Amino acid sequence: MITQALKRFLAHESAGGIVLALAAAAALVASNSAWAPSYEAFRQLPGEIRLGTGDVGLVLAKPLVVWVNDLWMAVFFFLVGLEIKREFVVGELSTVRQAALPAVAALGGMVAPALIYAALNHADPTALRGWAIPAATDIAFALGVVLLLGPRVPVSLKVFLTAVAIIDDLGAIAVIAVFYTDNLNVAMLAGAAACGAVLAAMNRLRVVRVEAYALIGMVMWLFVLKSGVHATLAGVLTAMAIPMSDPQGGSPLQAVEHGLHPWVAFFVLPVFAFVNAGVPLQGLTWGMLATPVTLGIAGGLVLGKAVGVFGSLWLMVAWAGAERPAGASWRQCLGVALLCGIGFTMSLFIGGLAFAGMDPSYDTQVKLGVLGGSLIAGIAGSLVLAGARPER
Repeated sequence: MITQALKRFLAHESAGGIVLALAAAAALVASNSAWAPSYEAFRQLPGEIRLGTGDVGLVLAKPLVVWVNDLWMAVFFFLVGLEIKREFVVGELSTVRQAALPAVAALGGMVAPALIYAALNHADPTALRGWAIPAATDIAFALGVVLLLGPRVPVSLKVFLTAVAIIDDLGAIAVIAVFYTDNLNVAMLAGAAACGAVLAAMNRLRVVRVEAYALIGMVMWLFVLKSGVHATLAGVLTAMAIPMSDPQGGSPLQAVEHGLHPWVAFFVLPVFAFVNAGVPLQGLTWGMLATPVTLGIAGGLVLGKAVGVFGSLWLMVAWAGAERPAGASWRQCLGVALLCGIGFTMSLFIGGLAFAGMDPSYDTQVKLGVLGGSLIAGIAGSLVLAGARPER
């Protein structure tokens, strides 16, 4: 009976968001209890990969938290890349008409939070590096909340939220590639480009063995890791090469996506949340909660996302002739716009890139802003949707 109940839970679309929330809660408990030294020791567990021997060998030695952020999150971004390609080829974003409304809403949902953050942090060039943190949306968390609300949210709005989050992920990938890249190694970039060319040629030649793409993708990951560009981008580029269909009428891309999704939802993302969401709260003061970085992130996630997504949606309907999601009231649209402010994993990830190697206090401010802002946005969006009535 327990096994069957577990299977039913894992099969539910909201289960990934629930497990993610539990992992974050566990991190907060562990970092604020007698287990705090053990928690930090776990985060810093050493891991090493050796390729080759002697002078021609390559040694990668990193603590667990860095392996999770650089390697395991590359798997997550690989899955994101698969979802983006599927949606643009055969999904809800496959035509300009279908993509226009969520694309404009996603753009507004990235610009408005960034402007709020920049307005509060413009006087500090270091703090300003975090402008992209509140521009992200955690698709797993946001969709998890929507699915838990069940029939209170029309199917059209669930599709809209998914499309907005996917385009938001695409924007986050571009931001990481352009703004959080430094000390470029041209030789390593050339190696990564060569791997990209091989992947493109394989796709052109209709190679359908996913294992072959994965092997080249792993080599690309090594090159990108050493190039100065964040290594997770290798996952996205590899995903774009996976063929959408094969001669037998199947879909290698969708087969990989469906097979990989449970591993990412129930292992990769929860582990990322556990090793990154812990923040010591001992000695926390109101002054620490009121820093421009913390307020900029929380304000961007709660206010900026709602204004950007909902405002863009309203403008597209009122002035561009777009149609509001079928069967959805404006109040329900506002509720979903608020849920877009659940930044969590993506915001924590970008925050880690923005302030890497800087004063540790920035890390604390980022976590407080992301966790607080995501929690408020999630609660506010849920309350709005729970009390909303569908359009008649």
